[in-house]
Amino acid sequence: MAVPAYGLLLTDLYQLNMLQAYFDRRMFEPAVFELFVRKLPRTRNFLMAAGIEQAVGYLEGLRATDEEIAWLAHSGRFSAEFIAWLADLRFTGDVEALPEGTVFFPDEPVLRVTAPLPQAQLVETRLINLVHFQSVVASKAARMVLAAPRQQLIDFGLRRAHGAEAGLYAARAAYLAGFAGTATAVAAPLMGIPVFGTMAHSFILAHEDEAEAFLGFARARPKGLVLLIDTYDTEAAAHKVVALAPKLRAEGITIAGVRLDSGNLVEHARRVRRILDGGGLPAVRIVASGGLDEGALEAFTASGAPIDTYGIGTSLVTASDAPVLDCAYKMQSYAGRPKRKLSEGKVNWPGAKQVFRNFDTDGRMRGDILGTIGEKLPGRPLLEPVMVGGRRTERLLSLERARRHAGEQLAALPDHLRRLTPSPPFPLVISAAVKALAAEADRAARAQ
Repeated sequence: MAVPAYGLLLTDLYQLNMLQAYFDRRMFEPAVFELFVRKLPRTRNFLMAAGIEQAVGYLEGLRATDEEIAWLAHSGRFSAEFIAWLADLRFTGDVEALPEGTVFFPDEPVLRVTAPLPQAQLVETRLINLVHFQSVVASKAARMVLAAPRQQLIDFGLRRAHGAEAGLYAARAAYLAGFAGTATAVAAPLMGIPVFGTMAHSFILAHEDEAEAFLGFARARPKGLVLLIDTYDTEAAAHKVVALAPKLRAEGITIAGVRLDSGNLVEHARRVRRILDGGGLPAVRIVASGGLDEGALEAFTASGAPIDTYGIGTSLVTASDAPVLDCAYKMQSYAGRPKRKLSEGKVNWPGAKQVFRNFDTDGRMRGDILGTIGEKLPGRPLLEPVMVGGRRTERLLSLERARRHAGEQLAALPDHLRRLTPSPPFPLVISAAVKALAAEADRAARAQ
């Protein structure tokens, strides 16, 4: 059986188990669920919301395939009446979410689903799957953008991603957060993301002469030409590039850049820059890649390394220092009554909530208030309706608009949150109305 991106079985079995029980008991009243993060990883001062577009697409397309219905019937786990009901199931609820690219903090809802209980329950697994991963990568990419604000950053991570979907969505999340583009070719036709490519060491090794390899590649791919120069001797290869440049120029070919992928990148970049400038090639850019993360970018920037572009792979697509968020999707109310979990270390604030963000006079973020959706509180409300009655709204940002929004969000971060080192937490005030809902939910729980 193929795995449909919008099918019913792309979920945990316990969701279907609960749906059978809800169906038997006719528990179809409206439920509110919110997706949020309980706490920040030690190495994060903020997070960036991403994956909302894919979440909405999933909800729009949610339906059982004929193969899935056949498997459910064959499994013997579920009643025939329930399976017939599942065959016609569609998402008809409402969704509010943070605009993609929005900076957020613990306990703040990233996405809220209001729908009949079985619908709101069923979609938990895939929603977390989509929003969690892209938010992890976007948050990592945002740190890199802050660490190297004047350099061009490119995603090189597909080959180290945990699967094809992860590689593609990582390219999207990184671009949203401020990367210039990706090396993942399919991201261009599918998502309109700019793609970049140079060459591999194998191309150089396939030729007997390095300079001949450069010449052959330049003639085959003259536009945006970037030559990889560290296969043998980096500085010697830079001299070959200088010697080759007049010949290529006579053929109408301009060398756009050279790429370094090994060794002491800062020292090699300085030596190569001197060789290129001395050879009359000051416009040739230096591209660096090879095991980079935001710590390296910050150090290179502080050192004044003459590197113009960074290609970043493994540390980006795996978010290697913080690959997992303590992400949850929890019921906030059912049939109009507030609900909250009281498990140790996992208590949540109940009710349908809104985040109100306040800013200083210079436009920097000052603090948030977590209130109910009906409250009028100081600050800018962040969550916006992206689905009504199962259909997307115009408030759902395009990727380009989300990218601009992310840039504005990073510019509005207070200085202490922009640093790579741990910072004091961003202020979050819980409103009196939310606390009152919590007290009501607690009284109901104690009465049981």
